[in-house]
Amino acid sequence: MVNKAEPDIRTILPFIAVIAITLIGGMFITKVSIGIAFAAVGAIILALICFMNPEIGLYILIFAMLLGPQFGVGEAAGEGVRSRGLTLRLDDFLLVIIGFSWFLSTAVVKERGLFLKTPLNRYITFYFLACLLATLFGYMMGRVKGMAGFFFVLKYFEYYIVYFMAVNYLKEKKQMERLVWAMLIVCLIVCAVSIYQIPSGIRVSAPFEGAEGEPNTLGGYLVLILSLVLGLLFNNYGTKNQKYFLGGLILFILVTLAATHSRSSWVALGPMLFALIWFSKRKFIVIIPLIVLVLLSAFLLPSAVKERALYTFTQPKEEGQLVVGGLRIDTSTSARLISWKKVLTRDFIEQPILGYGVTGYSFIDAQYPRVLAETGLLGLVFFIALLIAIYRNALRTRLWYEGDPFYLSVSTGFLAGFFGMLTHAIGANTFIIVRIMEPFWFLTAIVIMIPKIESTQRQHA
Repeated sequence: MVNKAEPDIRTILPFIAVIAITLIGGMFITKVSIGIAFAAVGAIILALICFMNPEIGLYILIFAMLLGPQFGVGEAAGEGVRSRGLTLRLDDFLLVIIGFSWFLSTAVVKERGLFLKTPLNRYITFYFLACLLATLFGYMMGRVKGMAGFFFVLKYFEYYIVYFMAVNYLKEKKQMERLVWAMLIVCLIVCAVSIYQIPSGIRVSAPFEGAEGEPNTLGGYLVLILSLVLGLLFNNYGTKNQKYFLGGLILFILVTLAATHSRSSWVALGPMLFALIWFSKRKFIVIIPLIVLVLLSAFLLPSAVKERALYTFTQPKEEGQLVVGGLRIDTSTSARLISWKKVLTRDFIEQPILGYGVTGYSFIDAQYPRVLAETGLLGLVFFIALLIAIYRNALRTRLWYEGDPFYLSVSTGFLAGFFGMLTHAIGANTFIIVRIMEPFWFLTAIVIMIPKIESTQRQHA
């Protein structure tokens, strides 16, 4: 009887919702602006669509991750965010709407469960609680000002919601393939928009990032997706036309990546490519094209890119530069090195266990010292434990399912991208950057769910 009742509820609920919306709309239609009314109606329609077909919500999120605009909401109280203020993005709102439909769906169809049990759940929970506890303590001690710290903790949790939503919805291999191809199409669009910016002479950034943009963010995202594309291509996945698409996408990504002038992203390419070679079954098929590509790059790279690569050691003498081994380091790199030194040798010692709280410390553009400064040893231990758990489970998937071209390709590409992100995080806040972390956690969900989906399919075979 229960199984028969659930489809009836799912069928009747939208009609009940429409009636309720009509009544509420009639009460407030004269009290709100047209823009708010349209936004509210759109949000409700989207929630109903995602309730009826949750997979649509995943596609919407994939496109919004990089193509959704962001909105500044002013400066935030707190030294840690003083330089940038708070921003909200379209996918923040979409995640709330789609997440609400997810919660409603799990309430109606109880077999789905709210949070599917995965190998990462405990590590995500521990790290999130460490961030929350450190921020709460920092707020009580007056180091975290206003609500900025809690806002950013919620933003961190948003990435994990993407992960939990994905693992709850992923049911079969074909679904994974469709979602991966959707991510690749988004990357092509992002590259096309970014390449269009090149003639202006600015460092290119992702669409809708405002006047200043974040080239380093775009660079990190491109390294992640490039690793996925190379994993697919070098492991012989896809039809002939799909391989042509992947080859063309590599070219688009490389041109865009060069135009970002992001040195952290360029450095991340090295470990990413070495990891790709290490985890690939047919190493020479990977090594030979990469050697040819590197040799060609030496001749084909524009002079502006070469100058940017050497800028670390060729910047004219300015105040704030460090001298390391007789070499003068540019001000940007020097600032990062100085922040590392301050955290490790001075400020960390004052708050070693819980740190200063999220946004309770001055802004640091490097992930690892930031985690240590904001959440102390407790947060750093759980953060590293989470990274190790991701690596171990991805490696297990890579070893267990290497007989399937898609599973082999995605797991290999993800592992290579993971090492790229670890490197990128040395000079950027990679693991808290929205436009990198949302795709990263989406891919994490796919890799983590491969063993579960294969196990379920074998049981039904």
